Amino acid sequence: MPAQERPQGLPKVAALVLRFPFTLATASTILVVGLATGGLWNALQDRSWYPDVAFGLPSLQAGRWWTPITGSMLGATPLDYLPIILGFVLLVGFAELRLGTRWAATVTVTGQIGTVLLTSAVLAVLRTTGWAWAQELARSVDVGFSAGALCAGAVASATLFSPWRQWLRLGLLVYVGVSVLFVGTLSDLEHLLAVGGGLAVTRWVTVPGAAAASGRLSRRQWRLLAVAGLVVLAAISVVVWLAPSRGPMGSTYGLSGSGWQVLILVALLVLLADGLRRGSRVAWWWTVVVAALYALLGLVVAVVFAVGKILDQQVTVQGAAVFVPTAVVWSAELLVLLAGRDAFRARRPRPLLARWRGSPNGAGPAQDTQQRAADLLLREGGGNLSWMTTWPDNTYFFAASQDGYLAYREHAGVAVALGDPVGAPDGRAETIRQFADMCDRAGRVPCLFSATAAAAGITEHQLGWRSVQVAEDTIVDLPDLEFRGKAWQDVRTALNRAKKEGVEYRMGPLAEQPRALLTQVWQISEEWVGDSGLPEMGFTLGGVEEALDPRMRVGLALSGDGRLQGVTSWMPVYEGGAGGDGAGEAPGARNGRPPSGWTLDMMRRRHDGFRPVVEFMIASSCLELREHSAQFLSLSGAPLARNPAAGTPTGLQRILDRLGSAMEPYYGFRSLHAFKAKFQPRYEPMYLLYRDEADLPRIGVALLRCYLPDASVRDLVTATARRG
Repeated sequence: MPAQERPQGLPKVAALVLRFPFTLATASTILVVGLATGGLWNALQDRSWYPDVAFGLPSLQAGRWWTPITGSMLGATPLDYLPIILGFVLLVGFAELRLGTRWAATVTVTGQIGTVLLTSAVLAVLRTTGWAWAQELARSVDVGFSAGALCAGAVASATLFSPWRQWLRLGLLVYVGVSVLFVGTLSDLEHLLAVGGGLAVTRWVTVPGAAAASGRLSRRQWRLLAVAGLVVLAAISVVVWLAPSRGPMGSTYGLSGSGWQVLILVALLVLLADGLRRGSRVAWWWTVVVAALYALLGLVVAVVFAVGKILDQQVTVQGAAVFVPTAVVWSAELLVLLAGRDAFRARRPRPLLARWRGSPNGAGPAQDTQQRAADLLLREGGGNLSWMTTWPDNTYFFAASQDGYLAYREHAGVAVALGDPVGAPDGRAETIRQFADMCDRAGRVPCLFSATAAAAGITEHQLGWRSVQVAEDTIVDLPDLEFRGKAWQDVRTALNRAKKEGVEYRMGPLAEQPRALLTQVWQISEEWVGDSGLPEMGFTLGGVEEALDPRMRVGLALSGDGRLQGVTSWMPVYEGGAGGDGAGEAPGARNGRPPSGWTLDMMRRRHDGFRPVVEFMIASSCLELREHSAQFLSLSGAPLARNPAAGTPTGLQRILDRLGSAMEPYYGFRSLHAFKAKFQPRYEPMYLLYRDEADLPRIGVALLRCYLPDASVRDLVTATARRG
């Protein structure tokens, strides 16, 4: 055949075979054996020789030692071959891709044979307890290579970065757990032990290519995990209704209720799941109550069964075959809700049901205060960090004149106000004074964090407060910006490389981006959070949820194939009288004038992507926003990082410097601060303003809780120990 007539697909097929030799060879063997035995069109379990080749406790007791090998190449019925071969190709192919052929083959074969032997040993013990389900499985035999495939998938999960590692493992555990609880065949028990054994291997054995990560979940991941639990519960109700079976707790026939009852239950679970997805505190409370009731009733049933066993009495609970496994799932849901409770803080009461809950000085209904603050910020303007005061979780103090406010958070009896007061410049001193008076009346310690030198002057001269520098704002002036000279070499290199490699820049509201692109933004952000040594920080550090605000802008670096390389988010900085940004006016905006500047918030990059993507995104943002009349960009101040040449540190400053040094391996504040020097910024100090040194211990605890509301004492101790 002439060369030009050769099938073009042959090289690709050969490459595929060379890349997945074990997976394709084994799957082909299973298919060939199915053809040779007739198993693809006739049920092998009906053949007289089936017990001689199937594995299980009866086969091993009869001395048929070869059955773990022969049974692995077969399917009990023709319909079994599709899930066996498809599951094997997907899971073992994934393992071979991530681990290599030798490791994948070893894990799959060892997992299959080991699981078969372990299952037989477990059933040999359980059948002596008189458990009818265990006695029935102890008399059963099985075929198929699914246990080895599941074990390989569990081991290969160790090579994934967060959050994909957690989601794959969760999917495997949900599948095998629900199968055992509500179906309960011999293969289901084998699958449970295979996945459990595979995950145990990842803890005891160094897996090649394993991703070293803390496995930390972001707020969004906690929400999705809780939603997944409710989805599983809804699926259980539907499965029991459509396909009842006999599980470990007995038969589920006739226990699902009517179709209308199942529909109502599923609808309620969907409502709760939607609330949890949005982080609703109300939905969290309702779900916790229901989960706690199920867990408590499940515990009562377990105690009753145990007492009956001790007294040698037969105890029967109506509907236990469904209730007990469901209670187990609800108990797991309760643990998730409690462990991730800080991810469910959003309060969105309906106007008709909202109760009057003003701020300490009678600000008004809770649902109105955030909008009032945003309107005042748009009208009067604020500092470079003022847009953060519109974020959730803030409490607002409005001055008596209603022309200024401070946004604060309360921890450990300390009211930590964020930045300078927002409002008319001539009223900011009075706003601080009234805020301090409110704190005194309420028995709280007042302080201002990340305040400017102007606010420090007010508190020092009018209130007798003290100050300590905690960060430096890095500001790039845009009107005369030119990337010329040796100092800008790295920036020019990033721009040139991006152009050469086809990396493009796009800026706009994140909420208006295509769904596929938004999914990539979440992916990059959650990989960054999951692979950190400590929990996700908050307070003056926002994430994707904050970037979805339509007034904010995101800068996106995209390669030619549409793959997202990095993302930055920018907060608007409004001067007095400034309105919307022109691209999408906000309620209360005036004259359609754009912000005078923008402040950098979120900055994420793909760990295996375009290396100088951050330099490229910031430089491109400078050029893009200058075209829209912005006068400056603030690259923001990294917490606990400052220029060492800024002056001789005080005793308190030395303590803060040491704290910043301890947190550097986990959050890289100082490295980030040094990185921003590439853009030749001017520096403006940012201060912590406080009354006296006696308040500092409580302020330190409060600031820690502001930034790390999800961190446990164990997290912080572990971080300190690692640093040491």
